[in-house]
Amino acid sequence: MAMDVLRDAKALERAGRSIIHLELGEPGVAAPRRVREAATESLRLGAIGYGEALGDAPLRDRIARHYRERYGVDVTPDRVIATTGSSGGFLLAFLAAFDPGARIAVTAPGYPAYANILSALGLEPVLLDIGEETRFAPTAAMLEAAHRDRKLHGALFMSPANPTGAMIARDELARICAFCDEADIVFVSDEIYHGLEYEMRAETALRFSQRALVINSFSKYYAMTGWRLGWLVAPAELMRPLERLQQSLAICAPTLSQRAALAAFDAGDELEANRAAYARNRALLQDRLPKVGVDNFAPPDGAFYIYADISRFTDDSIVFCRRMLHEAGVATTPGLDFDPRRGAKTLRLSYSGPEADVREGLARLEAWLRP
Repeated sequence: MAMDVLRDAKALERAGRSIIHLELGEPGVAAPRRVREAATESLRLGAIGYGEALGDAPLRDRIARHYRERYGVDVTPDRVIATTGSSGGFLLAFLAAFDPGARIAVTAPGYPAYANILSALGLEPVLLDIGEETRFAPTAAMLEAAHRDRKLHGALFMSPANPTGAMIARDELARICAFCDEADIVFVSDEIYHGLEYEMRAETALRFSQRALVINSFSKYYAMTGWRLGWLVAPAELMRPLERLQQSLAICAPTLSQRAALAAFDAGDELEANRAAYARNRALLQDRLPKVGVDNFAPPDGAFYIYADISRFTDDSIVFCRRMLHEAGVATTPGLDFDPRRGAKTLRLSYSGPEADVREGLARLEAWLRP
């Protein structure tokens, strides 16, 4: 639905309307300067051909080193595969780890593409309702109850999460990993928003389980969405099946992107400046949204989203967001995109754009929502 909103917003812009974009989960900045320079140099040298299915060795080495530097966790490069964005990582992980008909726990609200991909592959998404009682984060107890009710084969959780921004606490993540290992449930940990945290630091599932499949991406913290590059860390026994799948489905991740991404790990100053800008936008929304009646939202621990309760205004988030777009010129995403059962009374705002856009969007919302 976010893409549908974008399509409608672009049509209004072509007709001459001014639209503030708060709908997409995309950094509002360019890829780091070092990344762009590395890409330019690779293009100058030419020979941007096929790479190895598992990824270029220097990039896999650097990703493994990243886990030692950031988390103090030892990961060997032979457990790392470069993927075509995190989306490619999910496809490979699901195909390698699960048989058709497998039941995979995902959260509601949650990233809608999870259920779409699982269903397309003949797997069954099992929705776990999360809310204020657990700070919009899944728990080991919740997972255990679902497994007891009917056997689960996998669990897929994100921290920090889309659309809520909520994070799984370190101790709870440890309990989730322990239960999955004990119950022979494959745990897939989506960590693509790592680096975008504001009050507590995100922990990797690899600290607690060597059986977990961990997916990350250069899209969010590293601001390389269109470069379509991510990575997957998997148990050793899955690496050969993953390699064969990659050979068959994609051949390799984009070679130019891999070479450029090496420089992303050396762009810390620029990336942290981006994070600081998101933090200012976050503080602005937390301060001003309650003043117009949007005062109940998930804890925005990380990522760059506010997931808000709009039940005092509507019970149809699609109509509400459409009206907001056409009447106020502000594009947001209906909550039904993320929670098909309860999302009619919620919406998601992204604060990944320029501060000026967030301020203007707030001003328009305040004028539109003011009684």
